[in-house]
Amino acid sequence: MTLRIQSLFLVFFLVVTLFAQDKIKFDEYFTNHTMRIDYLHVGNAEEEMYIMDQIYKTGVWSGTVTNLIQPPNLGKYFYKVFDKSGEHLLYAKGFDTYFGEYQTTKPAKEGIKKSYHESALIPYPKKPILFVIEKRDRKQKLRPVFNQVIDPDDYRIIAESQGFEAEIIEATPAGDPNTMVDIVILGEGYTANQKVKFTNDLKRFTKTFFEWQPYKDLQTKFCIRGIFAASIDSSVDEPRKKSYKNTVFKCTFNSLDSERYLLTEDNKTMHDYAGLVPYDAIFIMVNSDRYGGGGIYNSFCTFTSDGRWNDFVFHHEIGHSLSGLADEYFSSDVSYEEFYPPGIEPLEPNITALLDPANIKWKEYLYPGIDIPTPWNMDEYTALTEKYEELRKEHEENIEKLKT
Repeated sequence: MTLRIQSLFLVFFLVVTLFAQDKIKFDEYFTNHTMRIDYLHVGNAEEEMYIMDQIYKTGVWSGTVTNLIQPPNLGKYFYKVFDKSGEHLLYAKGFDTYFGEYQTTKPAKEGIKKSYHESALIPYPKKPILFVIEKRDRKQKLRPVFNQVIDPDDYRIIAESQGFEAEIIEATPAGDPNTMVDIVILGEGYTANQKVKFTNDLKRFTKTFFEWQPYKDLQTKFCIRGIFAASIDSSVDEPRKKSYKNTVFKCTFNSLDSERYLLTEDNKTMHDYAGLVPYDAIFIMVNSDRYGGGGIYNSFCTFTSDGRWNDFVFHHEIGHSLSGLADEYFSSDVSYEEFYPPGIEPLEPNITALLDPANIKWKEYLYPGIDIPTPWNMDEYTALTEKYEELRKEHEENIEKLKT
């Protein structure tokens, strides 16, 4: 069910984003450059605040210029750009955040505050704007939580080119950034003498990306580029094993204290390097054979380069970051708690809390007369899953013993 819904959802998303017409005339309000707004997102389960960091004028705008109020209505948060008066909406985009996931964890519920660095990318305005961040309440309604007037001619906006030691590798033919989906794949945990491996991994995952629908049929609408930035150490941090590596993007397993969750909190460095090329989406390819990854909608995703399940993890995390799909775990350990409030229908297209066949999201795919909820032999599944997890853990422990 998930893959079918992902395909249908992405076809809708890409067709609308790439081809739809909007009443807002891009050239009237924006130039074909990018404004990157960096800020700190701070708080715990009950509190949150926003602190402005830096604003940058960067390269060409890589988003659409025809559909500035971007569907679909997904994401716990929204960036919105209004004219200075706040009366006319000029640009909007939904997204999720690392902080939003932290808010659901036990430490956050115990009152421990954390700070996460985040970036908003918007087309560069010609005149002062009102930049607004909105967040959904418990009933999925968007409410303003932050606003800031920004003058595009402010002398404090950083406009100089950012110089980084990195190599750009074109994985697919380039095209017009305003009409294509530009994906940048950042190499993490590759040392200077592992450039060939990075290049081969980039080619392999580009090929894998286009083997699945709907990407296969929409191949000419995507541009994929790799960024090779050498790390001092190979692989990434595994804190529970007290193994730490000096890498460019500071990715780490055990994120939010989850064994397989692989993320980075170094948002600034990630965007600095991604900004060497036009980008709509950031993928971080981690040089590791461990099972793990992570994906946050319209923010970024990670996946490991090697291992038995790497292709599956790659597409799974893309489902989160590019398509806004939710996890469907039943038995796997996750870091968040009560991510979906009881009684509220999730926005994600692949899960539901509704049990009425007439209103379920994928009602056209239901077999006539099928029971809702559909029986699925939970006890048998649980027993098999527990056995599988036991064998997998034993297998991984044996691998670790062989490495020592």
